[in-house]
Amino acid sequence: MIRSTRPLIATVAFGAVLALSSCAATEPAESEPGAETTITFSSYSYGTQGAAGEGMQTLLDAFAAEHPEITVLPEAVPVADALTKTKAAVAAGSPPDVQQLGYSKMAEAFATLPVQSIQDIAGDEWDAHVEGIAAGLVSTGADDNTVKALPFTVSIPTVFYNADLFREAGLDPETPPTTIDEVAEAAEAITAAGHNGVYFGLLDQGKSDYLTQSVMDSAGGKTVDDDGTVVLDSAKAVAGIQKIQDLTTEGLQPAVGIDDAVAAFSTGDLGMFVSTTALMSNLQAGASDKFELRTAGFPSFDSKPARPTHSGAGLIVLADDEAKQKAAWEFVKFMTSEQGYTMITEEMGYLPLRANLATDEKFLAGYFAENTLLLPPLEQLENVTPYRSFAGAKSNQATVMLQDDAISPIILRGADTQKTLSEVADRIRELVESE
Repeated sequence: MIRSTRPLIATVAFGAVLALSSCAATEPAESEPGAETTITFSSYSYGTQGAAGEGMQTLLDAFAAEHPEITVLPEAVPVADALTKTKAAVAAGSPPDVQQLGYSKMAEAFATLPVQSIQDIAGDEWDAHVEGIAAGLVSTGADDNTVKALPFTVSIPTVFYNADLFREAGLDPETPPTTIDEVAEAAEAITAAGHNGVYFGLLDQGKSDYLTQSVMDSAGGKTVDDDGTVVLDSAKAVAGIQKIQDLTTEGLQPAVGIDDAVAAFSTGDLGMFVSTTALMSNLQAGASDKFELRTAGFPSFDSKPARPTHSGAGLIVLADDEAKQKAAWEFVKFMTSEQGYTMITEEMGYLPLRANLATDEKFLAGYFAENTLLLPPLEQLENVTPYRSFAGAKSNQATVMLQDDAISPIILRGADTQKTLSEVADRIRELVESE
């Protein structure tokens, strides 16, 4: 069950290393049978307060109970620093063996870090293990014709809304908006009733562009074309971002950062909040005993089907020692198993990434019977557009540039949408093509 009393925060403090078990049976190369195998795990969820940290600890404890032969040493790392800290660790000769890494940083990790092929490490177990995992998410972790990352903690954007404010504004909470124009109309009614209308959380602490991509993709555009060409300043991509800026300029969306928007929604002064389902526990805690919280699917744009893009993280393996790779595979296999994904949904609020889990009585059928807030985004999971990364070793730098130099001034300060996106797109093209 999702704990409504456990807020989910987006960044973590540095944490102490914790050994979860001390016995070992996996045999390191050049070691005697029974020698201990220890792996390190870098995670931005580990050590957090609330559902993310507690859920991660539950997963680690469950793995330790099932695999007493493997010692896992987890280390907390702030989400924004996950890639840079690992680069430094690689340079120092001490990279983590397994890492939880956000998709906005994945392409750069593939280009700059010694990321191993999980598919090759798994060997004959691979096909059976990935069967049933959302195929688009598995393909997102591919590089050089092999899979190097498996989806772990993944969410898609959804519309959280205050059913009480809908009623106060004369809106029917049973029929939430399904298009961007209907979102604007509902926001106008809520604003007229004396409250903030809507907030699209395009600007998050992790500098991720998943919501930017969701808007552009749903409007018929893209950040990056299939061949790696930067197209974020195309007419359709610009039109999508323009729709979000219009909400701000028309007074329907507050020009604030995401933390202020979460606070406004939690106090009951914001009608709709569009962000990742990973914030579910946080928003539930804020709504508790104050107002009725509901959810709806990500809106469509201009009669086109909604095409939300996923956020979240995959698991990568950096271990180059054969024994550690085998232990790392057991760890990754557990975390992305039916049991692992069930725990990730129940404890952390992320979507289950195996289609059968939501209706299987052994796993999440009972959970979804009671927790209906995740049903709208779950229904859109099959239409999720795979995350697109800028090419090369400066991919993450390009993503931060897009978010900080284009999306932020457009949404918060009214910068010209076409001009700003074109200027930043040119800089990103120069950046990623200069390698």
